[in-house]
Amino acid sequence: MENLLAEIRNCTVCAASLPNRPRPILQASRRSKIVIIGQAPGQKVQDSGIPWDDQSGKELRRWLGVSKDQFYDPELFALIPMGFCYPGKGISGDLPPRHECAPLWHKTLFDFMKEVKLTVLIGQYAQNSYLEGTKHLTLTTIVKGYNNYLPTYLPLVHPSPRNKIWQKKNHWFEIEVVPALRGIVNKLL
Repeated sequence: MENLLAEIRNCTVCAASLPNRPRPILQASRRSKIVIIGQAPGQKVQDSGIPWDDQSGKELRRWLGVSKDQFYDPELFALIPMGFCYPGKGISGDLPPRHECAPLWHKTLFDFMKEVKLTVLIGQYAQNSYLEGTKHLTLTTIVKGYNNYLPTYLPLVHPSPRNKIWQKKNHWFEIEVVPALRGIVNKLL
């Protein structure tokens, strides 16, 4: 596993397409219990080299009901994005995750992680990649139907401050999904 993580961290497959020098960011262990698959690091995370080292990560930890120490324990959580490097800025936010990363690395990572009990899928890129038959569904429909994907997967909206408007429109998320997520995580840890 350590060799694989080193190989991923040294990946330069899409270097010519990135705004920064490649710096693949992830956390994983053979014994990880919960995998969180996000989109791609933002510029702040790219600079720090620490997954979810931003406001989104703070909100995600609150949703999960875990401490920072628990979250950054690779034996508890694997933090694997769809795109491992910051993809750059787009018109209305960051660009989508690079399409090369997930097909190149995800399966091999999961082959090493035999103790995974739950995979949390954050955002449509992860959900469309891992959940069959969801490409025609809205993110809201997928997240509201989270029970349909358990016990293997639990889909979430991205915890970005940009999604506060979505959360205000969908008050059921904080009332139903967040407590369910916390309960599952608490049992697994």
